[in-house]
Amino acid sequence: MFRIILTALLLLTASPAVADVLIIAHRGASGERPEHTRAAYELAIRQGADVIEPDLVMTRDGVLVVRHENEIGGTTDVAARPEFADRRTTKTIDGSAVTGWFTEDFTLAELMTLRARERLPQLRGTAFDGQEPILTFEQVLEIAAEAGVGVAPELKHPAYFAGIGLPMEDAFVAVLERHGLTGADAPVLVQCFEIGPLERLAARIDTPLLQLMARGGGPADRPDMTYGEMATPEGLGRIAGYARWIGADTAMIEPEPGAPTTLIADAHAAGLKVAAWTFRAENAFLPEGDRTGDDPAGHGRITERVARFVGYGLDAAFMDQPRYRPSPLGGEGGPSGPDEG
Repeated sequence: MFRIILTALLLLTASPAVADVLIIAHRGASGERPEHTRAAYELAIRQGADVIEPDLVMTRDGVLVVRHENEIGGTTDVAARPEFADRRTTKTIDGSAVTGWFTEDFTLAELMTLRARERLPQLRGTAFDGQEPILTFEQVLEIAAEAGVGVAPELKHPAYFAGIGLPMEDAFVAVLERHGLTGADAPVLVQCFEIGPLERLAARIDTPLLQLMARGGGPADRPDMTYGEMATPEGLGRIAGYARWIGADTAMIEPEPGAPTTLIADAHAAGLKVAAWTFRAENAFLPEGDRTGDDPAGHGRITERVARFVGYGLDAAFMDQPRYRPSPLGGEGGPSGPDEG
């Protein structure tokens, strides 16, 4: 109970000047277990994550389940299941054609027969493939509550789901209400790349909200707007009208190592806290100066990279390997529990 109260306070008041940076386990410890699985979330919690992150999509029967995308060919064994071969199709998601298998074409009962697999096998291996089922959002909330950590759910493609008769926001609010998580002190941080869903949620719940943004493009529900415009002082002021946080691509904060932009300072001036995504340990995802050796799968100087961002004033870090969190005293982080290889 103490840990979940502390996490709620950090979501509301944390600043790296007075507290350690908030560590959000990106899809769990997704650098070491297949993402969005119980094993990934439980490992992240053992590694000391403050918050676990589920991406939310919908089933045909209107249940929120946890997958990186509604296309599940790359994260489950569905392609090897002959009974679902005829479900493979092509759809247009946020303006892009995507071919595969989609959660909205399956009932929850059907999805529960699938097993998760590693999305990046070339970098992270396949040792844990086929062991874990898909989780529902409510199951992730239960994992978090039992461990006393927070949850940062991301609504994926809500405009798309609304357009096919699956209103994600209504289902989401209903789950939060069942779990008593609609108050300002809820240990929950609701994320979305779209703007409209967050604006509407701000009128329905007091749960903290976070506006995601990338270094390119713009929100799918506002084609006349870019994330670059949203990251200006004027744009950040508008975001502060409905959200408490922004979640920015690391490249928007530090285009080159050691050369930060003013985004964190501008966001703080607007009254917003800043999370950065995504910190991954593998050399393949690191700028050249943070790499160690030539192996793309090898782990580089990720602890130092996160610490550098904390020095810029970062409030929270999305991490695939939470065990690499910086120490509050400035030393390196490291494994904090068993079975964390």
